[in-house]
Amino acid sequence: MSDPPPRKAGWLASLALGAVATAYAALVMAVESQTWVLALLAAGVAVAVLGARTRFGNLVAGALAAGEGARDLTAVLGVVALTVIFHEDHFSLFMIATVLLTVVVCLGLNVQFGYGGILNFAGAAFFGTGCYTAAVLTQHTGLPHLLVIGAGGVVAAALGSLLILPVLRTRGHYAALVTIAFAILFKTFLEVNDTLGGPQGLSVSGTTLFGWSFNANIELGEDTEISFYVNYVAASLVLLIVAFGSTRRLERSWIGLAFDAIRLDEVASACFGVSIVRWRTVAFVIGNFLVGVAGALYGMMLGFIAPNNFTFGDSLIFVSIVLLGGIGNPWGVALAATIIVLLPEKLQIIQEYRFLLFALMVIAILLYRPSGLIPRGLRGYFPGGTG
Repeated sequence: MSDPPPRKAGWLASLALGAVATAYAALVMAVESQTWVLALLAAGVAVAVLGARTRFGNLVAGALAAGEGARDLTAVLGVVALTVIFHEDHFSLFMIATVLLTVVVCLGLNVQFGYGGILNFAGAAFFGTGCYTAAVLTQHTGLPHLLVIGAGGVVAAALGSLLILPVLRTRGHYAALVTIAFAILFKTFLEVNDTLGGPQGLSVSGTTLFGWSFNANIELGEDTEISFYVNYVAASLVLLIVAFGSTRRLERSWIGLAFDAIRLDEVASACFGVSIVRWRTVAFVIGNFLVGVAGALYGMMLGFIAPNNFTFGDSLIFVSIVLLGGIGNPWGVALAATIIVLLPEKLQIIQEYRFLLFALMVIAILLYRPSGLIPRGLRGYFPGGTG
């Protein structure tokens, strides 16, 4: 029995859009001329704006919505294709792995912001917690590195469970101020703590999983050598698939329904017996676990970490990604993370002004598209329903 037309259209649209997006990303990453990078970016923006303002964009969006599985598979294949194309390029592969781990971090913040309605401006602090956990455990224990990565998430979640106590006792911008204070104190604590390396930082051992060293180049024959960063891209991609699938299932579950209820109306939720404290704590802990796991793997990939890697400015970058992509939408987070991470690296002329650029971008989004680049759709309460 053949697939129904909407599903076929979804597969075709996903494959076509994935191929175009992969080719476009490969071009942007391959060119070195600043003029060509600007030209490609301008062309991409023009196509996106044109598609959004024409019927064609709506047709593509509808087809993609009908082929969700195809969309997921196409995205994974696109990352694999980029990895094959740049298999010898250390820097390009490092950037791909960084984008993937940044998406995981922002998925954790998305659980807090978009689902639970908790403001967290200390994302970089929990990211750093995962990194420092990996540094300490790889230097002073013989734990398998797979457990070390998980421990990074556990420690970040445990620290978050302590921070949530003052957050729950405040509301609105006061709760945000608590997380801002924690972000600043975290960096200061690292700088004055000699046990954790002080301002000089700590070295982190490279990842070894099941006897496979991630920091050794892969040799295929005598003439072909693949960058060791391919290992980290593969590990980051697996982590992202698990995190993406988990957060999406969480959103669609009864737990996600509880998150939506307390985010939209605390008073009404409490009247119907929904525990505000319990579910906000769950959202905060789950989000910080994802952030910490990504931080542990990132620290092992980076090889060396210091307090300056986890400033309040870095937390603001994570927040800007969530806002730019669309609060509550995992696909919006993925798109925004790609833009925010790759743009300053390819346009060196804006490297010194990246925070100004991000600030202007966030202001523009809040003014002209407050729901983000890819807004979160309405929750479906019944099979086939949209709201």
